Amino acid sequence: MVDGNMTLEMVQASQMGMKALGAGIAVGLTGIATGMAEMGIGSAAVGATAENKDMFGLALLFTVIPETIVIFGLVVSLLLLF
Repeated sequence: MVDGNMTLEMVQASQMGMKALGAGIAVGLTGIATGMAEMGIGSAAVGATAENKDMFGLALLFTVIPETIVIFGLVVSLLLLF
């Protein structure tokens, strides 16, 4: 809601604050989603590796894949800020 008493500097500061808030939400939500994904994948990977040592490479790959979500969130936040 823009008030008639707002100056240009106030509007620009509000816009920068909203950009920073959006960037923080982008990184925060992707971090939470990655943590939830790692919760299931990590325990399954440890169990599979305990049963068969040859599964380590595949388990490591499956563990790393969800972490790319955070990288996408970081890219989105950098695009928002710059």
